[in-house]
Amino acid sequence: MPRSNRPRRPASGKPGTAAGRKGNGDVPELDLERARAGIARRETAPDGEWMVRTMTAKNAEKTYICPGCSTAVLPGIAHLVVWKDDHLFGAAAGLAERRHWHTNCWMSRSYRYR
Repeated sequence: MPRSNRPRRPASGKPGTAAGRKGNGDVPELDLERARAGIARRETAPDGEWMVRTMTAKNAEKTYICPGCSTAVLPGIAHLVVWKDDHLFGAAAGLAERRHWHTNCWMSRSYRYR
């Protein structure tokens, strides 16, 4: 009876070659900016808990109005997507009310209560 845990021979028949292995192509380089772009981080500020996600210039495809400066966040401009984490009606409501901010507007926003 043959042993089933014995390694199989490559397709070329010569031991030590990688011709018979699956996925022997080049491994693509990891794009750290793309990997981090989809991950939201939590920020704590005097005005509450916020979830902040970075939107890269490559992924920015629509025009939005920045609540900080009331001007357009144009397609192709890197910006932040921000939503309230401690929303009164829950996390789903906070996510539904998310806003797109210029990065500089978000960093320099005022914490004054109106």
